Amino acid sequence: CVCAGDIAKAFVGGADFVMLGGMLAGHTECEGQEEEIEGKTYKTFYGMSSAEAMNKHHGGVARYRSAEGKTVRVEHRGLVKHTLEGILGGLRSACTYIGARRLKDMPKCTTFIKVTQQSNEIFGKNGV
Repeated sequence: CVCAGDIAKAFVGGADFVMLGGMLAGHTECEGQEEEIEGKTYKTFYGMSSAEAMNKHHGGVARYRSAEGKTVRVEHRGLVKHTLEGILGGLRSACTYIGARRLKDMPKCTTFIKVTQQSNEIFGKNGV
């Protein structure tokens, strides 16, 4: 998931939980040192299936596994509280749009349809 809409669509599709590692990376509360590069502050983020995580937490990549995640530098995002408020606000809005009182009601209130147009260009190309 990279935005609140992705989370809402997952719940609409019947998910019981979502993975938010990337959305929560780079916040003040996250582990890791902050690093300043050309006037911007960054934090390093690695997925829990990455070689870095397995080396740090499990003594290496087991022979029967492969490293699936990656390690990236993420621009510092401030307090996680603000991101969580945005996610919750997006979920509340989605529930309002579809008439769902609770997350578990979302699949009952919606139908997925196949679309061919991938972008809305009514207000100009790429929203500009």
